[in-house]
Parts: sequence; structure tokens; C-alpha cells
Amino acid sequence: MGIATHECGPRTAIGQAWRRIPPAGVTTFVIGLLLAGAEPLQAGDLADLARPHDGRSMRATSAHRIGPDGKYDPKGELDPNSNWDNKNVPPGETKVLLEADGPGVITHIWMTFLGPEPHPWAKEGSANHQEMLLRIYYDGDERPGVEAPVGDFFANCFGLRREVISVPVVVEDADSYNCFWHMPFRKSIRIEVINQSDRQISLLYYNIDWIKKVSLPEDTPYFYAQYRQEYPVEQGHDYVILDTEGKGHYVGTVLAVRTRSPSWFGEGDEKIYIDGEEKASIWGTGTEDYFLSAWGLQTTSTPYFGTPYFDQWGIVGGHTSAYRWHVHDPIVFNTAIRVTIEHYGWISPDENREYKTHSWNERQDDYASVAFWYQTGKPTFTARAPHGRERTLPNLDTIIHAADFTGDEHHGAGAAVVQKLLQYEKGQLLYQPEEVEGAWVEIPFTVKEKVPLRLLLNMTRSYDFGNYEATLNGVKLGGVMDFYNEQTDNWEYHLLDFWPDPGEYTLRLQCVGKNTMSSGHWLGIESVRLRERRPRVLEWAHEKDNDWREKPVLHR
Repeated sequence: MGIATHECGPRTAIGQAWRRIPPAGVTTFVIGLLLAGAEPLQAGDLADLARPHDGRSMRATSAHRIGPDGKYDPKGELDPNSNWDNKNVPPGETKVLLEADGPGVITHIWMTFLGPEPHPWAKEGSANHQEMLLRIYYDGDERPGVEAPVGDFFANCFGLRREVISVPVVVEDADSYNCFWHMPFRKSIRIEVINQSDRQISLLYYNIDWIKKVSLPEDTPYFYAQYRQEYPVEQGHDYVILDTEGKGHYVGTVLAVRTRSPSWFGEGDEKIYIDGEEKASIWGTGTEDYFLSAWGLQTTSTPYFGTPYFDQWGIVGGHTSAYRWHVHDPIVFNTAIRVTIEHYGWISPDENREYKTHSWNERQDDYASVAFWYQTGKPTFTARAPHGRERTLPNLDTIIHAADFTGDEHHGAGAAVVQKLLQYEKGQLLYQPEEVEGAWVEIPFTVKEKVPLRLLLNMTRSYDFGNYEATLNGVKLGGVMDFYNEQTDNWEYHLLDFWPDPGEYTLRLQCVGKNTMSSGHWLGIESVRLRERRPRVLEWAHEKDNDWREKPVLHR
């Protein structure tokens, strides 16, 4: 990271040149820049619109069609009297969105469908977009040229919906999935979505726009996208995003990381090997730097890079997803390319062999990615997307649902009820004390085996919630937790890293006041959780014999 200095860059130079031109010469100056293809004006697509286009525009759509008998017929006529323009896809079935002969070029894909939460039209909920597999086949090939979960292809990872506002991919309001990658094909194309969930895809709408061509240039590259994952990443090896032989250019990355360790995961550099070289000639300075941010990542969405999802900094079990589009800076290769990224970062002492904390350790987080590239000929990348069941991140938690403990013996003065909200599986325990005095909640749980765990609370924050302190079997953990937030949301509060002995435990939350902006002392708790720590914490067992009651520890 360097310190910026004042230099005469392109924008400054043009501004200075502009001021030196007399008014009568301004028009000539602008035309000259356009004709010269001056980069600072970024004419790009707008300039292309002023040129002739060959071919004929086409569309595949979910719009309702009927046959001569008036019944639904996918090859029938569009029905002007019907608004039933969506399709449901049962579990295990495949929906073909487009099947067409070439030559042609896909120019735009749009789709939408219900989210996974229960809905009046899908009372049991629907498949989430991580469980829906997008495949695109070119020219009758047995292997798809595009294979990725629908969500990850559109930079929406973990099965969660997030807004993306970029040039090639737009997910407006987190539910309209658009991509503008151009996808040429010569003989034929088939685009399909496979439902790999145990719930149906509900109310699937789609439009696929393409141009039918008379011919394509012989050297036209094809568009490829491939998903892969490692849960967790393989030790001793950089994470591989793409490895293929041939000629082409790399145009994008989507990366999803679920942390298994405390602190910052993203010290790892991207390392890109061009044309079979043994040492990477393209070598970065850190994960956030590759994604064009700095000093960490935060939620953002820009035309060429973004972080649609970043939940909490430095926790065990945090989620981060990011995209980077190489639209103006494609990575060109002539015979081969290998795109990798290190999985190094900060780490807590109980995960380090020497029991030290520092910034350069190989971490054991969960990685998933989609590589986007153009290539002539067929790729040699052997990665394939696993089934939807295997794409779901493995559960790390023993969950003690607070909704099971609404009885009077588990709380102080005030009512305690089960409340359904925020997609909580069993709802939350909503505790409603009228004042600080005598306001508390207790959640009991049992530990069966002495293994390294992290104790945390999955809580609701809201505008009328109070301040509470936590104790475990009478031992105070951490400081005051302020559960006030202007908007109702979900937040994890991490309390303790420990090796609990088998036995009975009680987590108590005691009200100690409220934020001055809060209108009440209420509390919403979804669960107490015991989260698995990485295998090497168990292997090295640095803190196995520590007495957490004497000195509670939370690694950050």
C-alpha cells in the first residue's frame, strides 16, 4: 500500500488541454478524442450502438403458451389472456430455459423466483439459489461450458440474497437476477436449471435474449464459468479458482469464505500462472486488494468489484463474499492459465503450533468460487460442481433453541413468548420485562464431551431492547451487551473459547439497563450455540487444561 501523490493523470491532462482550446475548437477536440478512441472518455458500449449490428434478435421466455386445445403447450402460441408466466420446478427435476440452434450469441439472462422463506404461494418455503444449478451446454458437448449454482453465478453466495449493482451482473433488490455476459455458440445451445433441493423452485420467471447470426468469426472464444469448493481448504496448497489449457482471457471471480478461525482471513495473495510458468508472474498483495478494496472488506457494490455479503468482522463462522470483474483488464493467456489464491491470515494462539498470534498462518476456512473466462477450444479444467446437498456449508454448531425455554422457571419478571421472525427455524424467545429490576433469562444446556468450543449467542437487536450481561454457571463473561438497534436484525455475540467438562451448564442474561435511544428493556434470543473450533485446536490442545472459570478467554 503506497501513499498517494499529486500527479498529472489523464483526467487532469484533459482538463488542462480543454482550458487551452479556444471555444471554436472545442467541437473539433471532442471529435478527435472520439475518433482516436481516447480511453478517458470511456465511450465503450455507447460507441458500439452507433455501428451496424448483424443478425436477428430472439428471446426465450417463461411467458405462458397454449396449444390448439387451449391447454399449456411449451411450443404453443403466446397466450394474451394469461398472466401465469412462471413455472414451478419440483425437487430433482430440470427446467430447460433455452434450447436453440446456432450460430448465435446470448446477450442477456434475466430470472426471478420466490426466496426460501415460507410464502402464501409456497407455504413450506422454496429452494434457495445455492441449491439451483445453472448449466449451459454449447454445440452438443456432454460437459457444460457454464456450471455454477444460480446464486454464486450472480455473485450471491451462501444461499442468501443480496443486491449486486455491477456492469456484467445486476441483482436489483436482491431478487432480479441479470447477467450481460456475451455467450457465443456455433451449432447449438441449451440453458437449464436443475433443482437439487428437497423443495420446489417456486414461481420461476425468465427471459433470455440472444442474437441469431449468419456466422461467427473462426477465432471467436466461448464464455465459460465453473464453480468449485473446498470445505475446508487443503493445507499446504493454494486454493485453485481456475486451471485450464488453451488460449483466452480471464474475466472474473466470485469468492465466498466462511471462517473457521477468529480474526482476519484475507492476508492471502492471488497468484496467477500464465502459459505454464512454474512461478506466478502475477502476484498480488492481499485478498482485499485483489477485490480492489483496502484494509479489509466491507459491504459494497460497484461496477467492477464488490462485497455483497460481509456479516461480522473477525468471528468464528463469519461469512464474506466478493466479486471482481476484469472487464477493462482481462488477464490474457496463450497456452494456459492457473488462477489461485493463498488462504493465509491472522490466527489465534491456540491454532498456532508455537502458541503465538501473528498475521501469517495458513488458515482452515471454507472456500467456494466461480471462475469466469473466455477461451477458444475446450477447457481442460477438471473441477465439477458437487450436488446441492454438498454445496451447503457443514454445520459447526450445537444449537440450544431459546424458544424451548419460555417457562416461568427460565426468566424473571415479565412475559416470555415464542415469536416467529427473521427466518429463525423455531422462532425466538421474546422476553418482555417492564423494568431492569428482576429482569433475567436463563438457558440450560448439557455438554457431553470435552472438546474445544466457542460459546456464543444468536440474538435479535431491535429498537426496544435492553442492555444485558452474561454469566455461565455464575462466571461473568465479557462486558455489557447492548441489544438496541434502530432496525430489527440478527447479530451474534461471542463470549468464550473453552474446553468445557461434560456436565450441566446454565447461561444467564441479566438486564443492567438500556441504551438511551431504546424504548424498552426487552430481549430476543434465538439460541445459545456451541461452535466447533478447527481440528488443529484439538490436535495441539494448548488450552485443554486451562480453567475457564478462573480466566475466561475469547480469542479475537
